[in-house]
Amino acid sequence: MKKIFLILAIGSTTLIANAQKMKEADVPAEVKTAFAKQYPSVSNAKWEKEDGKYEAAFELKKEELSVLIDDTGKILETESEIAVSALPKVISEYCAKNYSGKKIAEASKIVDFEGSVTYEAEINKMDVLFDANGKFIKESKD
Repeated sequence: MKKIFLILAIGSTTLIANAQKMKEADVPAEVKTAFAKQYPSVSNAKWEKEDGKYEAAFELKKEELSVLIDDTGKILETESEIAVSALPKVISEYCAKNYSGKKIAEASKIVDFEGSVTYEAEINKMDVLFDANGKFIKESKD
């Protein structure tokens, strides 16, 4: 019985540590200010806290976006959903070869604060990351 409670406690802690939904009122002022400066027309962002950083997910001009901001208000990266067909051909070919029989459910383009681009393909509830040239970086659970 103790083992079951321990497993449940560890599992719950892991889920909570990965990402926590939060109310905008709980987001630090520096973070909200940086977000509002970059996206002044957005008023309905959904906020999460993940690994000490704040993520705002929102829609702008019919495009789904998310922005990762540190607690000082520095925008670390912007992620925009793209059509699966917009992924570079080399990424589509890699996924077809290495995830045979599985479909890319969603695709995103991520740009960090230095302007470096990475691509993300969601396959079977896994995020598969690639650099700007289509070279595989890593995969992680979504």
